[in-house]
Amino acid sequence: MTQGFLDAARRYPMRFPDGSENPSMVHLARVIDHPNIEVGDYTYANDFDPPQDWAAHLAPYTYAGAPERLRIGRFCQIAHGVRFITASANHAMGGVSTYPFPVFDMTKIDLYKSGFQGMPDTNIGHDCWIGHGALILPGTRLGAGVIVGAGAVVSGDVPDYAIVAGNPARVIRMRFAPAQVARILALAWWDWPVTQIEAAMPLIMAGDLAALERRMG
Repeated sequence: MTQGFLDAARRYPMRFPDGSENPSMVHLARVIDHPNIEVGDYTYANDFDPPQDWAAHLAPYTYAGAPERLRIGRFCQIAHGVRFITASANHAMGGVSTYPFPVFDMTKIDLYKSGFQGMPDTNIGHDCWIGHGALILPGTRLGAGVIVGAGAVVSGDVPDYAIVAGNPARVIRMRFAPAQVARILALAWWDWPVTQIEAAMPLIMAGDLAALERRMG
């Protein structure tokens, strides 16, 4: 097996057979420099119309200095059209109207800030696959290995290795039995040295947990 095909330093991780880079796919950690967004190595996004500003494209309501964070783990796969709607997209709801009057007069912005205390973070676990056009709502927490169906609207907590789909998204099925999930989480292959991951790729793709455990041991 050819070694060295995983390179977290690459902006464009995918190459076509002729050696040219695929400009539609990027390692997000190489293209996002935003104080409110954390992205793990090897997580990529794909978009058929690649933006200049990936942070604004994926999380359009997450501004620098906002009270919430968007955290995305390692080895996640984010398809075209996915959006993370973080907590700053909300309007204050405690008054008679939800109209955001103070945003039109910055001298009154403190009236607005008071309605945005304790904003929830959005957390995406390692090795999640988020399908075409999915919408991830404020405060969502995806466990490791979650698959989000195309067009799903996801909120709340999604357990490790669940498959969710629909609007509102619901768990369609679990990818593995609970005991298997515990074994995969204990392996935490996404934290292995990259050379070890490359060498174990056939076992990871085949789902051979016993062989992976022997390799780790």
